[in-house]
Amino acid sequence: MVLADLGRKITTALRSLNSATVINEEVLNAMLKEIVTALLEADVNIRLVKGLRENVRAVIDFDEMAAGLNKRRMIQSAVFKELVKLVDPGVKAYQPVKGKSNVIMFVGLQGSGKTTTCTKLAYHYMKKGWKTCLVCADTFRAGAYDQLKQNATKARIPFYGSYTEIDPVIIAQEGVAMFKKEGFEIIIVDTSGRHKQQDSLFEEMLQVSNAVSPDNIIFVMDATIGQACEGQSRAFKDKVNVGSVIITKLDGHAKGGGALSAVAATQSPVIFIGTGEHIDDLEPFKTKPFISKLLGMGDIEGLIEKVNDLGLEDNEELIEKLKHGHFTLRDMYEQFQNIMKMGPFSQIMGMIPGFSQDFLAKGSEKESMARLKRLMTMMDSMNDGELDNRDGAKLFTKQPGRIIRVSCGAGVTEREVRELLTQYTKFAAVVKKMGGIKGLFKGGDMGKNVNPNQMAKLNQQMAKMMDPRVFQQMGGMGGLQNIMRQLQQGAGGLGNMFGGGAGGSAPSGSGGGRR
Repeated sequence: MVLADLGRKITTALRSLNSATVINEEVLNAMLKEIVTALLEADVNIRLVKGLRENVRAVIDFDEMAAGLNKRRMIQSAVFKELVKLVDPGVKAYQPVKGKSNVIMFVGLQGSGKTTTCTKLAYHYMKKGWKTCLVCADTFRAGAYDQLKQNATKARIPFYGSYTEIDPVIIAQEGVAMFKKEGFEIIIVDTSGRHKQQDSLFEEMLQVSNAVSPDNIIFVMDATIGQACEGQSRAFKDKVNVGSVIITKLDGHAKGGGALSAVAATQSPVIFIGTGEHIDDLEPFKTKPFISKLLGMGDIEGLIEKVNDLGLEDNEELIEKLKHGHFTLRDMYEQFQNIMKMGPFSQIMGMIPGFSQDFLAKGSEKESMARLKRLMTMMDSMNDGELDNRDGAKLFTKQPGRIIRVSCGAGVTEREVRELLTQYTKFAAVVKKMGGIKGLFKGGDMGKNVNPNQMAKLNQQMAKMMDPRVFQQMGGMGGLQNIMRQLQQGAGGLGNMFGGGAGGSAPSGSGGGRR
């Protein structure tokens, strides 16, 4: 997860409130000092950090507080709101319109990852069914057209450029005109990288903008340059109408706070962040979910999108099971199969509410997947009666010999089998509660069908039920990621979540395992 170290430090500071017997000025000041130090170490602008501290202090007035108020909750809420303000300029980003040509122009410093990000964004929209294309108007950097051509060809995205024409304005005009005529919906124009001291290149950028009249100008911000982001982004915005920002190289970079704080200072919203080198390593940015994820509170919206990308088929039989609160060990097994299709394990784990970020620090991607496979091996050693029993845990409790058989078949300890059953019991309990939520299994808009207070309460319960130590051992995101989708997707999605159609075949057979 990006800025994981900053998130851990702030979370640790907030948790200090829970260990304090009495919440007073001394406790508040100590907590704020830890948060301020963490933000400054992450290269967040000192002026903004000072504002955050003062704003929290202004909200929390112990002398004016009525007796009985939950001071811990008020302080935590105030800190969360101020962190959101750090990276939210309060401006809505441009939203492309389906069925018309949306021209998107990229600008930024040379070396910021602009050309690669152009392809990533085009690929992102193409996956969602948009007709996308690329125009290379970067004639300043040697090899720029070859790079874009290679990226576009690999991703099967139409592109336009020239080896002979040296005027970027002409290339941009011709490319945009051609793709508009052909009915493309997303036309992305890549331009030369430039620095704020390069006046001629800045003038050229303005000419390209005037020639193609972009609907949105995206500034690609390199997180590795820290607080220098602010001065550079201001310079670009002063020259052309920068409408939004994509932050690159933010994955795991300790100084990424400089880029985040520069966003609010320049009044341009972040729309995506780069999370790696691959073409699909582009993550939609939403402020509150980002801060929530940063603090280990999960990113429900992001998790839902990951699940939706699986494109699973409906399963009417399973919907009926869920209506009655049924969740078997086989269902859990199928979810582990789906998780392995959802992309980088560490990114998914950061989206789970209540999950400790320490897990990501201690274990590598390879180790995480190995733990998940270990759980599946245990379930491979169960027979059909155990996998399909509506209360599988009780079956093992009544007949301990089953635990011994599974542990021997899977080559694990009896304790590990019991821990698997404990985590399964927790997931099954949440599913049972979901069965009693009115409107959850209707199709259509979940916001209209389900009482939001019930949804929020259930989400809180799920966050509380997660024991980070058990979670680390259990890889227990299977049930949870599907429950998240249940809360948001309605009847059509409910069948999808538990593996109907794409999760691979569930284990079958009997006796002491299937090898």
